[in-house]
Amino acid sequence: MNEGRIQKVKDWLKEKGHAFAFIHTTANVFYLSGLFTDPHERVLGVFVLPEGEPFMICPGMERTQAKAAGWTYDIVGYSDSEDPWDKVQEKLDMQGVVIASSFAVEKESLPYARGEKLQHMFHDANIVAAEEYLNELRLIKEESELETLKEAAKLADYGVEVGVAALHEGVTEMEVLAKIEYELKKKGISQMSFSTMVLFGEKAGQPHGKPGLRKLQHGDLVLFDLGVVLDGYCSDITRTVAFGDLDEKRREIYETVLQAQLKALEASKPGTRIGDLDVIARNHITEAGYGDYFPHRIGHGLGIDVHEFPSMSDNNDGVLREGMTYTIEPGIYIDDLGGVRIEDDVVVTADGYETLTKYPKNLQIIK
Repeated sequence: MNEGRIQKVKDWLKEKGHAFAFIHTTANVFYLSGLFTDPHERVLGVFVLPEGEPFMICPGMERTQAKAAGWTYDIVGYSDSEDPWDKVQEKLDMQGVVIASSFAVEKESLPYARGEKLQHMFHDANIVAAEEYLNELRLIKEESELETLKEAAKLADYGVEVGVAALHEGVTEMEVLAKIEYELKKKGISQMSFSTMVLFGEKAGQPHGKPGLRKLQHGDLVLFDLGVVLDGYCSDITRTVAFGDLDEKRREIYETVLQAQLKALEASKPGTRIGDLDVIARNHITEAGYGDYFPHRIGHGLGIDVHEFPSMSDNNDGVLREGMTYTIEPGIYIDDLGGVRIEDDVVVTADGYETLTKYPKNLQIIK
């Protein structure tokens, strides 16, 4: 549990005049309480009030886990045969919240039925979005968060290392993927931050391709995209290597992507307009004649969620600040030919940047 973060939410509620905030997403519950869990269809969340103590609504089976995570405030537990909203109503009444002109929730992800339950409790209250404030709160990483992100990035590097070592003619994408995840599980990683991608040859030309039983052949590009969840924080790396010699076209694509990534990284420093990182990389790729083959933004915020605020797209007028973490991942994808993406996890430092992922980016020819 982080008292400082809870106090900031309390101060925000007091400033805005909201009666309470109901925080329910896995990432934000973890950020405030230390509890990292997926309750599936059950209600689990943290209620924060401007005055008085916060409380957690929690399935009874999760109570021990919540306490072990460090939550020291009240836990309102319920069984599968009970309506958790009855217990929430009772607790809010006890806390003196009987009238509310407004309250805050994570509107983008709150199920409609749960919003109705809260609206029923406070008929005339205005429901406001908590996302913008919570995104800003999580934007600048604390030192402890950065240390975890660095360790998660090391494990992502290791995953690529394992994948490259597993390449041999005739191996399938799924066999290499299984080897990567098996070796990471041996190191204690129980959860990947997204579905691992291992794509061979023409399938590397699909930005979000699905690994299958495609066998590795001489001359293929091989794209790895993977990350791990470590103590609640994510990593995300992409590397592309060659299995056997490449023709000039594929070499040109690789070098174009690499230089675009390096240019965007070089511009990563406090005060830089976020959208300019995308523009810099996109301009380089376009000038090389491949602009139509770079279909996605340059990257995304990274932290508890593998994709979080901010979006690193060309229209983002926000500026980089020390302690922000995000990815830089330009790519070129051509049907039937293959594709290249190179991605690093980045933190903004006082006078520049540091890449948390360290696996080499020079073109590797695997024999």
